Amino acid sequence: MKLSTNIGLDLEYGKLANKSDKPLRTRSLPKPHNQPFFSGLAYCLSSCSMILINKFVLSSYDFNAGVSLMFYQSLISVIVVSVLNLLGLVSTEPLTWRLVKVWLPVNVIFVGMLVTSMFSLKYINVAMVTILKNVTIVMTALGETYLFKKHHDARVWAALFLMILSAITGGITDLSFHATGYAWQILNCFLTASYSLTLRRVMDMAKQVTKSGNLNEFSMVLLNNTLSLPLGLFLIIVFNEVDYLLRTFWLVMTFSGFLGLAISFSSMWFLHHTGATTYSLVGSMNKIPLSVAGIILFKAPTSLENSASILFGLLAGVFFAKAKMRDKT
Repeated sequence: MKLSTNIGLDLEYGKLANKSDKPLRTRSLPKPHNQPFFSGLAYCLSSCSMILINKFVLSSYDFNAGVSLMFYQSLISVIVVSVLNLLGLVSTEPLTWRLVKVWLPVNVIFVGMLVTSMFSLKYINVAMVTILKNVTIVMTALGETYLFKKHHDARVWAALFLMILSAITGGITDLSFHATGYAWQILNCFLTASYSLTLRRVMDMAKQVTKSGNLNEFSMVLLNNTLSLPLGLFLIIVFNEVDYLLRTFWLVMTFSGFLGLAISFSSMWFLHHTGATTYSLVGSMNKIPLSVAGIILFKAPTSLENSASILFGLLAGVFFAKAKMRDKT
């Protein structure tokens, strides 16, 4: 699927057509040969851990400051990447006004994606969140078809239909159904699909306004999280979370912040070497261990019907994976 940009990306296979890109030099951190595999593995591990620790914070401590948690995670990411840059272990692009203007729209989507995820996770159990996230894959596939004229065969559309069906049946049989949580999750699906569809194009536009003509993953993590801070502060005031922060469990929040850095880096690294649909696809595949862990760790109330719906949704994700492999072939 070719995007109409000056660089000319193949979004599905993650290949750069522009051969003039020059990688930024760093003094360490050799890159593995099979970067799509390792970036996907890092994305799966960090995303699963992130959801579980956020659920732990939001439920175990009756945490009512999801925006502040997002802000703190972004702050830790900025501090860690900045320190690594000062030590010469990584290289990052300077934050110029031209670069900020290009990146700001996708950053607003990024912040919205994180905040809505916090709010939905507070009200919905982990297993149902993973199934409802299947809607993201459907939205992404529809976006690729409408925006980029990407063709999907009948097997893919059948798998997408099964995902929608599993989300509906799962919601109907959910013993802990919460309308507010479901509303936040649907909005999160829309923002996540928008983020994955627009990030690759913005990455290419951003490269054209940098001094080196390139934008590595560390630069994108620093840029994304730095721009998230002022917007996060604004939302903290809007949601009146300032007073609540005085009695926050900072140790768990700090650990969550480092996981936020890991998922920020790994998601951009993975998307850089694959594409929007593959990004959503792998995100759906790691729902199987995540759902099991969520039910066991948080003792989520479930029934035979709800468990069957969750299993149905997970199998629909596997079917989608096989359909995409055949479609690509």
